[in-house]
Amino acid sequence: MDRITYDLLGKNHISQQQIDRLISRGVQDDTILETLTKVGAISLNFVKRFIVEHIRTGEYEVSIIKNYHFLDESSILHLLAEGLELAFIDLDSIDMDYRLVEKIPTAQLKRFNALPISQDDMYVVVAFSDPLNIEAQESIQRLFPRKSLQIALSTEKQIQAYLFKIELKDSVKELVTNIRNELRNIGSVEEQQEASSILQLIDVILKACIKARASDIHIEPTEKNCVVRGRIDGKLTEIFIFDRDIYPPLASRIKLLANLDIAERRKPQDGRFSALVMEAEFDFRISTLPILYGESIVMRILDKTKALVRLEESGMDQASYKKLIKSLESPFGIILVTGPTGSGKTTTLYGALNELRNVEDKVITVEDPVEYRMNLIQQVQVNPKVGLSFADALRSILRQDPDKIMIGEIRDHETLEIAIKAALTGHMVISTLHTNDAISAITRMSDMGIQPYLISGAVVAIQAQRLVRKICHSCKKETDIPTSLREEYSALIPAGTVFYAGLGCKECNGSGYMGREMICEVLVISEEISSMIARGGSKDDIFKQAKEEGFIGMFENGMNKAIEGITTIDEILKVAKG
Repeated sequence: MDRITYDLLGKNHISQQQIDRLISRGVQDDTILETLTKVGAISLNFVKRFIVEHIRTGEYEVSIIKNYHFLDESSILHLLAEGLELAFIDLDSIDMDYRLVEKIPTAQLKRFNALPISQDDMYVVVAFSDPLNIEAQESIQRLFPRKSLQIALSTEKQIQAYLFKIELKDSVKELVTNIRNELRNIGSVEEQQEASSILQLIDVILKACIKARASDIHIEPTEKNCVVRGRIDGKLTEIFIFDRDIYPPLASRIKLLANLDIAERRKPQDGRFSALVMEAEFDFRISTLPILYGESIVMRILDKTKALVRLEESGMDQASYKKLIKSLESPFGIILVTGPTGSGKTTTLYGALNELRNVEDKVITVEDPVEYRMNLIQQVQVNPKVGLSFADALRSILRQDPDKIMIGEIRDHETLEIAIKAALTGHMVISTLHTNDAISAITRMSDMGIQPYLISGAVVAIQAQRLVRKICHSCKKETDIPTSLREEYSALIPAGTVFYAGLGCKECNGSGYMGREMICEVLVISEEISSMIARGGSKDDIFKQAKEEGFIGMFENGMNKAIEGITTIDEILKVAKG
């Protein structure tokens, strides 16, 4: 029996009878306390307060929390901070002064799980994960002999994450010093932008973000720092942090690479550049936006190999893949891919283009902007500044004798009207639309002013999709889900299903997830559904008919992936539950 359960039993907060009953039902020793809280035998809040009281009296170490994955370290430390009359600090919510730690050995800070975060004339505020470790406090105090320590609490995970960032900062310290020296010795702005150390720093940033599997790089100036974050598996993660003086030459050089106006800092700008990173060629799409402390620069990483991804490799299940491929074989009609921003629609469109392109057919695309360049396809980039909108480009394309047309996104009535007319006059059209599910695309097109009989005659299939994070293979372990969830979704979860979750490891940076995969639903427009659309049938009626024809909704598709152990049920509930 674990220590906390043993102590709760000893103080009669739980009974031996309750424990015996759980053991007789097959509950393992190490999950007894978790199960007791789930079934309501003891409240989770009481357990947290019990632990906090025992930490305060010295009976438990703070590290005991690590043994219980269902306990939230942050909420327990909040309670502990209240009891000790200390501040609890969420490190992600503050703009930390990194100059404080420049002269302190990182190894010493790591040993004591401590992080100096700010100072004034009298005090240095230091965050500890264990506020009762007197040895740690005395050692850190010796590093600041002229000021008193002001103790604060933060989670060990956050402190370790920030110490890792400081180590990364130290790894490019020499490069940053060289940049500063170059800037001091160089007079003109043009020469500063050509400085070789800035180019080396950009190369380091690009390599680190691509190695971390980032899809976007965010470079953001704050009042005190310059922060570089990467979007990894859909979540932003801080990768580098530099002093504020590094930002201006870094921003200017990136704008120069993308052929942007380096003197223009008041208006947003867009551009792109290509670079060879780790012997592979990448395109980077740049967007700048004026903000309070400078310009936010976002670089979308376009890996050219992803343009060649086949649909069956994108994570589509076999049934959905077969439905979509069959629809793509139609001689004419419109196929829509729907979903919110960042749901992988563009990747699916390029996967479909890979299936469509050949020497015999003329395939033309209209995109804003062109993300991936492909052979055997004529790609048009819209340019509203010169009067080339989606609708203008489409009108011209129809005079180019195309067989298949890809429209990057349908944004307005005019574009949709031309696309549907093209589909009805013998062209295969594929495009994207922003809707939550496949059937909603039908009502969206009606709302945009298209007559139902035109929709029913033109649309061949609609795919709705989302991206979910995949469980990291290095730390994948069996996990329990609440009984209430099993009961709520009993129709989708077979008896005896084992679910998995990632515990968090070095490979996945402690997130428990590695990579992303598509979950989707494909609505094939059958003759019966087509008739219902033409008659103005309701969404519910169309859904019932689709279910009779074998339609599998996105939530069900996601649950199947959770049952297969590809992702977690939490991820499906967060991403796909309407």
